[in-house]
Amino acid sequence: MFSKQEKILLGILATIQFSSIVDFMIMMPLGPQLMRMFSITPHQFGLLVSSYTFSASISGFMASFFVDKFDRKTSLLFFFVGFSLGTIACALSPNYEILLTARGLTGVFGGVLSSLVLSIVSDAISYERRGSAMGIIMTSFSMASILGVPFSLFLANAYSWHAPFTFLGVLSLLLCGVIWYYVPPMRVHLLEKREKEPIHRVLTRIIHNQNQRRALFFMAAVMFGHFAIIPFLSPSLVANVGMTEAQLPLMYMAGGLCTIFSSPLIGRLADRFGKHRVFLWGALITILPYWVITHMGVTPLWLALAICAFFFVSSGGRMIPATALVSGTSLPQNRGSFMSIVSCVQQMAAAISSYLAGIIITTDASGHLVNYNIVGYLAVVFTFVAIYLSRRIQTIESAPTASPETAHVGEPVV
Repeated sequence: MFSKQEKILLGILATIQFSSIVDFMIMMPLGPQLMRMFSITPHQFGLLVSSYTFSASISGFMASFFVDKFDRKTSLLFFFVGFSLGTIACALSPNYEILLTARGLTGVFGGVLSSLVLSIVSDAISYERRGSAMGIIMTSFSMASILGVPFSLFLANAYSWHAPFTFLGVLSLLLCGVIWYYVPPMRVHLLEKREKEPIHRVLTRIIHNQNQRRALFFMAAVMFGHFAIIPFLSPSLVANVGMTEAQLPLMYMAGGLCTIFSSPLIGRLADRFGKHRVFLWGALITILPYWVITHMGVTPLWLALAICAFFFVSSGGRMIPATALVSGTSLPQNRGSFMSIVSCVQQMAAAISSYLAGIIITTDASGHLVNYNIVGYLAVVFTFVAIYLSRRIQTIESAPTASPETAHVGEPVV
């Protein structure tokens, strides 16, 4: 299905996503350790998580004004180097306040990486094969869960919480060299000569495009529901379910092992049966683990692992058709700016959701997390909002030189 060059490109992009995902995910299982070592509340921990996403949202918005003016490879290198240095800054942080600042700095660069990766995939892979390509990219989450997070927790338990950030920062810097040598120039979006337009045109183009507005609201709803749950998953498993901090890597490994098989499969299903239909069923299925996870009390380890693995498969699986849907609403010459705005909206929704969850959730005298069930209800509501919006999104198919007027509707709403 993919040529050798496409496979190499997708492998490198998946590795970049791997680094970015591990950097973000590691904060959640480190939550119990950080809350204990820094003597911080769930609200403060929620702020620690949301500082990354708030900064990522702002940088994604700013990047939308210039990212389509440069070679995608050049932009990718710039932001990945900044991300690597920000991760090393996290490793060197001596206290909560400096770590909070370093997480924000990392978010400035990390927030744009995802949109760049998706833009490159969308430029290089046709829409008919894009679901499968997104499935390959999403396996980075699986590998992060199987290898990245457990190994990072091993380093944190064996040395300190600083160790995983040091390892990841150095590894990311080495990956920058791989990008430099093996990623080809990505200038398809620059082939069409366009008149110089005012900077605000990036925003007005989206504001006047009803389909893209729906796509933005859609991704915001998807992320808002998801990130109401995610930041406090590990703390709740320790405080409410009865897992130990040493057992947390098992949860990520179980989820990762399942998604490494499910993600490519879901991508192929999205190409075969339609992105709308596969997202609909994925979202509906995700409601079940949302409810169960946020209501769990003391649970046998094997059952807790099975529930979390099912959550990883369903929640991660719905993101594959969702991302393919949204990428198909823009033309190649404007895709970088649009995907940066999408990243901005995603990160802002995740930041607000994490922050609100930190306010809603409290701890009782015995150390249990209270009101996690309320967060679950919130996630379910936004899942239904996302389902409604997804049905109203249409995708366009065009050559790189096509104009919005000549683009035609691709996949129909089902």
